Amino acid sequence: LSVGRAVLAALRGRLGALCWSLAPLSLSLPLPGWRDSPRRPQREQEWDDAPPTPTSVNYHFTRQCNYKCGFCFHTAKTSFVLPLEEAKRGLAMLKEAGMEKINFSGGEPFIQDRGEFVGELVQFCKQELELPSVSIVSNGSLIRKQWFQKYGEYLDILAISCDSFDEDVNVLIGRRQGKKNHVENLHKLRQWCREYAVAFKINSVINRFNVEEDMNEQIKALNPVRWKVFQCLLIEGENSGEDALREAEKFVISDEDFDRFLDRHKDVSCLVPESNQKMRDSYLILDEYMRFLNCRNGRKEPSKSILDVGVEAAIKFSGFDEKMFLKRGGKYVWSKADMKLDW
Repeated sequence: LSVGRAVLAALRGRLGALCWSLAPLSLSLPLPGWRDSPRRPQREQEWDDAPPTPTSVNYHFTRQCNYKCGFCFHTAKTSFVLPLEEAKRGLAMLKEAGMEKINFSGGEPFIQDRGEFVGELVQFCKQELELPSVSIVSNGSLIRKQWFQKYGEYLDILAISCDSFDEDVNVLIGRRQGKKNHVENLHKLRQWCREYAVAFKINSVINRFNVEEDMNEQIKALNPVRWKVFQCLLIEGENSGEDALREAEKFVISDEDFDRFLDRHKDVSCLVPESNQKMRDSYLILDEYMRFLNCRNGRKEPSKSILDVGVEAAIKFSGFDEKMFLKRGGKYVWSKADMKLDW
C-alpha cells in the first residue's frame, strides 16, 4: 500500500510538471472534470508577486521631541536610537534595494547628539551612497547655523513644520518650546537655506485650530519649493486610543473642511495637498528599529527589521501602495542639483 501511494504521488508530480511546461506554449489539455479557465500571463503573475521598490523612504530614527504637538502621530513611545554604524548598514541595504530618496524625521531629528547624528547620516547618504536626494523634516527649533556650515552641502531639502503664522495658534497646537517664536525662527531658517544652497520646504497639518486661517501671503513670501498640506490623521496607539500618548480627536477636521482650506489657497503654485487616504498607504515609513510600519488598519503595525530579514522580506508587510505613491506625485524633482533654483 505504501509503495502504491508513492507511485501515485510521483505520477501526480510528473503530470503537474508536464502541464506547467506546456502552459507557455498556450496548449490546452482538457482533462475529465477540469473546467477551462483563463490563465494570466506568467510575467503578470510575477509582477504582482514582486515586492515594491523602496524608491523613497522616510526613516524616523528617533521618537524623542522637544515639542508636544497635540496631533503628533509618531510619539515618544521609546527612547531607542540605533547605533550610527547599524543605521548606516541599513541605509546601504535600502540603496542596494533601489532607494533613491531618504527623508530623515522623528520625533525631532536634531535632538540626537545636537544634530550630529542626522548630520553624519546625511553626509553618508550623499557622499558614500550617492543618493539623488537627501532630506530632513524638522520643527527647526534646534538647528544652528554651524550645522549648515558643516553638513549643508550634503542636504537637498530641509522641510520645516509650520501649521500657523499666528503664535497663539502654535501654542494651542503645542508647536512651541519656551518663549522662542516659531514663525521668527522659520524666517531665519529660510535665510540659512538660501545661504547654503538647501531647498526649503514647509509642511503644515491642517486641523481644527488653523483650518480657517489664510496663509497665502506668508507662504508666497517664504517661497518654498513645496508646501505640503496634510489633513490631520488619527493613528490608533499614537494619537488615539487607550495606549496613545496624544488625544488628537479635538484636532480632526472633515474632508469638506480640508477641501475648503485647499480651495482658499489654490493660487499658491507650490501647494501639494495630501488627504488622509493618500497619507495612510503611500509612504514607506521606517521606525527607530528599521521596521516598516503598516498603517492600513489605522494603527502602525511593524514588520521585522530590515537589519534582521533584509529589505525584500520586510517590505512585503509594509502595506505600501506604490501606485498611490506615484499618483500623489511622490516622485518629483527632488535633487537640488536638478532644481536650478535662485538660492
